Amino acid sequence: MSAAGGSGRPRVRTGYGLVEGRNGPGGTAVFRGVPYAAPPVGALRFAAPVPPAAWEGVRDAGAFGPTAPKVPYPPKFAALLPDPEVPGDDCLNLNVWTPHPAPGARLPVMVWLHGGALTRGSSAVPVYDGSAFARDGVVLVSVNYRLGVLGYGLFPDAPANRGLLDQIAALTWVRDNIEAFGGDPARVTVFGESAGAISVGALLGSPRATGLFARAALQSGAPEVLPREKVRAMVRRMASLLKVPATAEAFGATALPDLLAAQGAVLRRSGPLTGGPAFGLVPDPDTLPGDPLEAAGAADVPLLLGWTTEEYRLWLAPTGALPVMDRLGPLTLALARARSGKDRAAVRALRAALPRAGAGELAGQLLTDRLLRDPLRRLAGARRPAPSFLYEFGWPSGIPGLGACHALELGFVFDTLDVPESSWLAGPDAPQELADRMHAAWVRFAATGDPGWRAWDGNGPPMVFGGPGRGESIAAGVTPPVLP
Repeated sequence: MSAAGGSGRPRVRTGYGLVEGRNGPGGTAVFRGVPYAAPPVGALRFAAPVPPAAWEGVRDAGAFGPTAPKVPYPPKFAALLPDPEVPGDDCLNLNVWTPHPAPGARLPVMVWLHGGALTRGSSAVPVYDGSAFARDGVVLVSVNYRLGVLGYGLFPDAPANRGLLDQIAALTWVRDNIEAFGGDPARVTVFGESAGAISVGALLGSPRATGLFARAALQSGAPEVLPREKVRAMVRRMASLLKVPATAEAFGATALPDLLAAQGAVLRRSGPLTGGPAFGLVPDPDTLPGDPLEAAGAADVPLLLGWTTEEYRLWLAPTGALPVMDRLGPLTLALARARSGKDRAAVRALRAALPRAGAGELAGQLLTDRLLRDPLRRLAGARRPAPSFLYEFGWPSGIPGLGACHALELGFVFDTLDVPESSWLAGPDAPQELADRMHAAWVRFAATGDPGWRAWDGNGPPMVFGGPGRGESIAAGVTPPVLP
């Protein structure tokens, strides 16, 4: 790494040209908006990613690059989940935070895949600032990838799982370029939350991603593939609204604002707890040959897997759905049992563990089992011979009603509680000491493959951060270990 003449700004030569970043605190450096693939416009809108064009001279990497086209969150969620939008076509870009060593330092690398139901989010969310990872000796890379119909719509005339192909292209860029930023391409940890974790699960099962990472962390998201017909239904609904054929050719000829308006309309009919048609990963011979939860690949990759105690509160509390579910009582529980596949004994055990819980909370816990806890435990049990480490995040938000909800752990993992946007979800006075411990565990996992507690052996509770843990481990009558 070298400094620009007279400017003092860090420069790194990538395989496509020279980039100039910015100096960060404590001698760190950050490079934002670095392209890893060509802009997905024109004929490339629904194509697999292709390498970016090389450039002459010095490319400025001081600001976040364009975010992938998306629709905004509904107002009640937009008040809790920051989601900046940066206009522009060159959205297949990434950011690198580094301790600013000379090339050859071979530091551990972490590659972050953001959440947002594969339809929202970006690497520019302030909570995802990678400065603390760089401060602690990790090269942090965060990635933008195509979203919604552009990344995950299923067409007869376009490759499937384009967002996953984007992520694989970014990991390939990391393999080929990260050493110049001080990183070790043989010590890459890919990690993500929610849709980002689902993406990490897909990478574990994709033959195209073999060898691109050595460890993986899945936060509040389990490997899954959707039936192809379920995803095609979203495309057909959009086509009906747009009055065009349900093909990539027709959608490629449609103005982007019209495409996003139709996408926003169809998204209102589905949700993470209620189900329904959705954009998502599908089985595909080229990118994802089968269910990633059943995939035998990547068995040598250590895994860090976890959830929050009250995931469901992010979706149910802001909308006022919990009191309604409580009033419906038996009907709520019957529907939750049907969707979760749990029997009456599981409901009785949960009632015993949570005697003051209403029907809405019990239903939320059942669905959290179905969507997260059960499949992540299955994944942990299947990842032999590599170890798997389970955690639960139990600290309740200072925002009334949210509890230990989905996405709350992010400011703790990134050690960004001082970023104003962290308080949108966590509220005031979030405990810095908990962030210190949780962030340190992720750093240690990236560096050594061991976050600091016993690997899961198929039984027992997860490590609990910041709370008693009121999920499945308590219902089973086992007291989990706790990091306060």
